[in-house]
Amino acid sequence: MKAKRPFFFLLRQTLLFTVLALVQMFNLHHADAGALERLFAPKADPWPFWNQSGESTGIDHAPWQRFLQAHVHTSDDGINRVAYAQVTAEERSALRDYISGLERIEIRSYRRDEQLAFWINLYNAATVSVVLEHYPVSSIRDISSGFLSFGPWSKKLLNIEGQALSLNDIEHRILRPLWRDPRLHYALNCAALGCPNLQRDAFTPDDTQAQFDRAAREFINHPRGVAIIEGELRVSSIYSWFREDFGSGEAEVIEHLQVYAQPELATELAGFRSIDDDDYDWALNDMTPVESTPVTEEDFE
Repeated sequence: MKAKRPFFFLLRQTLLFTVLALVQMFNLHHADAGALERLFAPKADPWPFWNQSGESTGIDHAPWQRFLQAHVHTSDDGINRVAYAQVTAEERSALRDYISGLERIEIRSYRRDEQLAFWINLYNAATVSVVLEHYPVSSIRDISSGFLSFGPWSKKLLNIEGQALSLNDIEHRILRPLWRDPRLHYALNCAALGCPNLQRDAFTPDDTQAQFDRAAREFINHPRGVAIIEGELRVSSIYSWFREDFGSGEAEVIEHLQVYAQPELATELAGFRSIDDDDYDWALNDMTPVESTPVTEEDFE
């Protein structure tokens, strides 16, 4: 059965790409651009086909673990960067084989904890693979997946159980709506410096919850996650784009931040009931920053 994409979901995505184009064309003030991006950020839109599980266990994520250990390194600034330029042709092939192996799995027959690790690892591995296919790029948004698009997120890159899937599908139609856990945002990596770290360990069914908490603490206690500057609270744009995942308003977002903040930061956050600004760095999480030529949809073929 082929899934039908809701009309308004597609319309929202088109409008988002248009907004991003306007932001770049007219160099809008940061606050204005942030408000527009928040308005058209993808909403959690459940795909019922994937809301099914069984009792199967035992998915092998060892190839992804080996890649992460070999090529993801923690920089002095606390951000995990990928040594894209050092990945050999053989290692790229091994990564593609890992992803192809996941595509052959009938994931709906597996336990929910297996499914969660599966989708997170698949999203992160597919993101790295896309960057490698088009490297060198200075930002993942240089990889276009279609008219008025900035980034590969809407491109149907995968096929699982007869369903064509994009990165957006995995994040916004499977993980966010079916698990409803705000910590997912700390597990998924979009290959940008502003994103929570790409973890150096593959997610596993036995350790996912601990990995969620560890990733949340890493991000929230890093300046790109939360920063108090001259008495103003600045946070990652993630908390603006996906505010409803963290709470009904800014006060609840701040309460979420306090849960994972170190004691000194948690005490400072207690003095805030609103957020003053948000920011996000779309530069590639590359150990060797490079200049790039934008990649078009034809380059995916």
